[in-house]
Amino acid sequence: MPRPIERILTSRHVFARLIVTTVILTILFGVLISLVDRKEFPSVWLGMWWAVQTVTTLGYGDIVPTQLTGRILAAAVMIVGIAFLSLITATVASVLVSRASQDVSSEEADLMAALKRVEQRLESLEQELGSGGRA
Repeated sequence: MPRPIERILTSRHVFARLIVTTVILTILFGVLISLVDRKEFPSVWLGMWWAVQTVTTLGYGDIVPTQLTGRILAAAVMIVGIAFLSLITATVASVLVSRASQDVSSEEADLMAALKRVEQRLESLEQELGSGGRA
């Protein structure tokens, strides 16, 4: 994955960026559909309603584009909605895995410290037994 895209996707503010981008695209698509398919979408607000239900993958079917251009636009809106949901799911999974990994790392550090103490005590006992047996 290219570095700039990876930085964007792993940023702390990825949720806010995803939401803002999706909202802007939804508004843009709502306006575009009302310009492209005037028959089915006589107002921008009707176009917005359609864009919101399409991008959220609800798709009630109460309003559908009939023009080819409108259907192509609808496909783009569907892809944006699916990508949005996929990225949100992937981000949540990534955060959960990262936190679990940090928890395991701290547990491993504690375990290694305890093992080191046991090792030192064992060496100390071996030295005592070795010097005690010769005297």
